[in-house]
Amino acid sequence: MADMAEDIKQMIIEELELEDITVADIDTNAPLFGEGLGLDSIDALELGLALQKRFGVKIDANSEQNKEHFRSVASLRDFVIAQQS
Repeated sequence: MADMAEDIKQMIIEELELEDITVADIDTNAPLFGEGLGLDSIDALELGLALQKRFGVKIDANSEQNKEHFRSVASLRDFVIAQQS
């Protein structure tokens, strides 16, 4: 599971073009939005599309659970694993 978290961190860096951030800089359990990594709603859309492409998951744009799924790298990892099961 640690490898998938690292893959998600790398995907975030690449897809959102975060030039000054490394995989090691991203805390697996830290918030992705607001005070954490500081992502915004546009970043969430790009990240959602990247997750769908890379991991083949389906994200319901109207789901109230999305906020929880996108809370941290750990929650994204858990979401992807659940979708792939």
